[in-house]
Amino acid sequence: MEQDELASLPTARPAGCPFDPPAELGEIRAHRPLVRMSYPDGHRGWLVTGHAQARAVLGDSRFTSRYELMHYPLPGLDGDIPPAPVGDLTGIDAPEHTRYRKLLAGKFTVRRMRQLTERVEEVAAEHLDAMAKHGPSADLVQAYARPVPAVLICELLGVPYSDREFFHTQVTALMTPQSTPDEQFAAYGALQDYLRDLVRAKRAEPTDDVLGDLTTSDLTDEELSGIGTFLLGAGLDTTANMIALGAFALLRHPDQLAALRDDPALADSAVEELLRYLTIAHTGVRAALEDVELDGQVIRAGESVTIAANAANRDPERFPDPDTLDLRRHAAGHLAFGHGIHQCLGQQLARVEMRVAIPALFARFPTLRLAVPADEVPLRHDMSIYGVHRLPVTWD
Repeated sequence: MEQDELASLPTARPAGCPFDPPAELGEIRAHRPLVRMSYPDGHRGWLVTGHAQARAVLGDSRFTSRYELMHYPLPGLDGDIPPAPVGDLTGIDAPEHTRYRKLLAGKFTVRRMRQLTERVEEVAAEHLDAMAKHGPSADLVQAYARPVPAVLICELLGVPYSDREFFHTQVTALMTPQSTPDEQFAAYGALQDYLRDLVRAKRAEPTDDVLGDLTTSDLTDEELSGIGTFLLGAGLDTTANMIALGAFALLRHPDQLAALRDDPALADSAVEELLRYLTIAHTGVRAALEDVELDGQVIRAGESVTIAANAANRDPERFPDPDTLDLRRHAAGHLAFGHGIHQCLGQQLARVEMRVAIPALFARFPTLRLAVPADEVPLRHDMSIYGVHRLPVTWD
C-alpha cells in the first residue's frame, strides 16, 4: 500500500456536529484532494475531496456512471454491482442516457417549475394548517417535510397521492445499505409492477401529467415504468430530507434563521447555501473508461473514483469560510445536484419546493423549536441520502 493510500472511506461525522462531513475528509483535502483509497472488495481506486477535482471528474465523459463498472466505497455492495435497471438515469451513459434526458428535460425547466410555485404554496399551507390543528408538537418529517414534496411529485407524474406510503416504504428499502439484495430487488419489483399497471392505464386513457405525456413517445412500457420509478424515488426522498435537515440546521443557527425571517428576499440564496452546507447526496462514484491524468496523477482505466461531494462543497479554495452557514453567501457552483450530464434532473423542482416550504414553516410557527435535545435527533447515518429519520418539534 502506498504511503498516502487510505484504508477506507471516512464516514464518521464529528460528535455534536450533525451538519458537518467527516473531519478526516477535510484533512485529506488539505493534504491532497485526489488520493489513493482501498475499497471493501480489495479494489485500489481513488477518493476526490476537492471541489475543482470533483467537478472535473463529474464533467468528463471519460468517466462512466455505469454501475456494473464501478466499485462501491462502503461495505454492503462489495461484490459485483448489477447494471442499472431500465429507466435509471444515474447508472447509464450516452447514448441511452441522452435519449431519456432529452425526453424529460423539457418537463423540468426553470420556467415550468416556477409555474408550480402557487401550487407548492397551497400544499405547504394545507400541511401547516394540519400541524397547527394537531399541535403544539409534531414530527416535522411526517407532518411536513415528507408530504409536501410527495404531493408535488405524485401530481407531476400523475400518480395517486393515496399510494405515497407504499412508495416511501419501497424507496426506503432501496436506499438503505442494510437492505439485503433480495429486499432491494423485491422493493424495486413492487415499484415496477405498480408503475407498469399505471402506464398501461395512461396509454388507454391519456392524462395531463408527465407519465401521461410520455405515453406518446417511443418509450416502451418497461422504460416508462422504470423512469417513473426513478423519478418517484428521487422526488420523494431527497427534497424531504433537505426540508427537514434544513429546518434542523436553521434551528441550530438562530442568527441565520433570524436573517431569513427579517428578509424574505434571502430565500433564494438561503436555499443554495443550505444545499451546499448540508450536501445530503454526500458520496458518488465514477469509473475511468481510459487512462485520465488529473491533478498530476494518472487514474488508470477501470479504476473507480469516489467523489466526496460533502467535502468538495466545504472546499475553502472554492467557498471562503466553508464550515460556516451563511445564508447571504453566493453559493452558486456547489455540487449538491452533481455536475455534468448527470446533474439532477429535478433540481429546479427541489429549489421551488424548498424556497416555499422552509420560509413558510417559520413564518407560520415563529416559536418553532426542537422538542428534544439536538443530540437525540435520529440521523440517517446509514443512508445514501443523509438527513433525519424524525425531527420532533414544538411551538407555543
